[in-house]
Amino acid sequence: MSVTVNDFTISVATVNGSGSASSNTILARTIFRMGVPVAPKNLFPSNIQGLPTWYLVRVSEKGYQCRSGTRDVVVALNAATFVEDVATVEPGGVLFVDDGIKGSADITRDDITVFRVPFAKLAKDYGPDVRLRKLLANMVYVGVLAEMLALDVDVLMGTVADQFANKEKVVKLNQDVVRAGIAFAKEHFDADRCPYRIESRGGSGDKLLIEGNTAAALGSLMGGCTFVGWYPITPSSSLCEEFISLANVHREDPESGELRFAAVQAEDELASLGLVLGAGWAGARSMTATAGPGISLMAEFAGFGYYAEIPAVVFDVQRVGPSTGMPTRTQQGDLNLCVNLSHGDTGHIVLLPAGPEELYELSAQAFDLAEKYQTPVFVLTDLEMGMNYWISDPLPYLDGELARGKVLDKAQLKELTAAGGVYERYADPDGDGIPYRTLPGTAHPSAPYFTRGSGHTAQARYTEQPDEYQEVIDRIKRKIDGSVRDLPVPVLSGDENAEIGIISWGSTRYAAEEAVDILAADGIVTRQMRVRSVPLHEEVVAFVDACKVVYVAEQNRDGQLADLIRLKVPGSAGKIRKALYYAGLPMAAAPIVEAVKAGNREPVHV
Repeated sequence: MSVTVNDFTISVATVNGSGSASSNTILARTIFRMGVPVAPKNLFPSNIQGLPTWYLVRVSEKGYQCRSGTRDVVVALNAATFVEDVATVEPGGVLFVDDGIKGSADITRDDITVFRVPFAKLAKDYGPDVRLRKLLANMVYVGVLAEMLALDVDVLMGTVADQFANKEKVVKLNQDVVRAGIAFAKEHFDADRCPYRIESRGGSGDKLLIEGNTAAALGSLMGGCTFVGWYPITPSSSLCEEFISLANVHREDPESGELRFAAVQAEDELASLGLVLGAGWAGARSMTATAGPGISLMAEFAGFGYYAEIPAVVFDVQRVGPSTGMPTRTQQGDLNLCVNLSHGDTGHIVLLPAGPEELYELSAQAFDLAEKYQTPVFVLTDLEMGMNYWISDPLPYLDGELARGKVLDKAQLKELTAAGGVYERYADPDGDGIPYRTLPGTAHPSAPYFTRGSGHTAQARYTEQPDEYQEVIDRIKRKIDGSVRDLPVPVLSGDENAEIGIISWGSTRYAAEEAVDILAADGIVTRQMRVRSVPLHEEVVAFVDACKVVYVAEQNRDGQLADLIRLKVPGSAGKIRKALYYAGLPMAAAPIVEAVKAGNREPVHV
């Protein structure tokens, strides 16, 4: 029997709220610490407990991070999905099944290898009550897989200790249960019957395994954020929770011990953005995090921030819509919503990071952009990036001064008025569309102004005069269009002479990277671009113009970025094709590969 090393997918089927999160994390971290790239993905229901959940760990020697679409090793612990889980095992794959599940002895598939394990019975000797035994049953599966997949036991035991924060009794209990699983597998199974192995690659070095929401929270901290106004919503809640935890440590004044930040949980998403705008107007670097339904509710305040020109950062950790949609599934359906959020003519700055390094760095940059351009800045991530672990390089320390933009202090106002000048809040003295602002409490008689969301002049006075209104709204557009000079440029790769182009954004980066390799193996050469911000750069125009055909990969039904590119690039409608997947699971390489191979067929739904 041939053995597959470091290139397969593990699926663990459990029940939401059963305590499997710790065991799943231990499994993924152990493989990662052995130096083997992993891509863990948690597929969980939107209720608190009781419904099915799956944890997928893609093991990839090449470091592929997208969904593989296969399930080679399946651990079936949930009676409710047992039949379905058996059916998902790839031919030639392996099934580990709880022998207490009704029907587990009657599996008829002869194209897979079945190992029956008394998970509950093995845990019984270690748990004094039923609840604890159910939790410990998850650790049994870790031990069984450790033996059958040849995990490094020393690394595994160290990972167990770290998972439970080195609490001696808890660590020993869980390690003992893992050892029980190992011992059972050694006694009852022949490991050679399992065609999959994890082979150590000497450790993970300085690489990290970090959740995307944590990376964004770290970036916000490094970006100087001192105020968060939020309302909990899946899948964004942990971003704010992580930021608050970090700020409780790193925003403490070393002399007084006082905390130098504030966090307010509002009554709803609309109120949370109102709080953030109030803090931004007062001079604090402020942010909120939400998902699509929250973005919808924020529309009125988003327009106010745009028109009154107040800095704010809004994280949208996208999920499936419309309406409530599927709250715990992933999608990229909010791009158009965020670009034009609010009634009337708006056009927001939107950042599109991909991976933990960019989530960290672009989150920090968002605060500089918000203050420089005096406007709400949207950072679009998604559930796939936000709530899963990702392999990351070490995150650099971001030093340097915070870019506060055009803020006039007392001395500058004194100098301006002494020379006969007049401070006008919404004027454009430099011709770049960016006005000067003052902060509350600035001790100069020219500093105060009235912030308006209604029609106003360059002097911040109320108006309904057409020319006065148009002067301000046109300047704001010029300001936002000009922001492109400071926005993250697209990332280019591949053969610059190739006629076929592939454009991705956000988490579709990983599907695109694998698709490129698959296509290359079939002799199809491509060039690639990853868009990282809106407004779009001129590099996007040049890329599209240089290609015969361009496939835009994204996770929404309508191809929202593709349509923005068509508007940006004159005459491109005929060459822009859409490679789409929007069913709620993370995108795999297949939709992109099939779109390119299908040629003129559009759109491609896989």
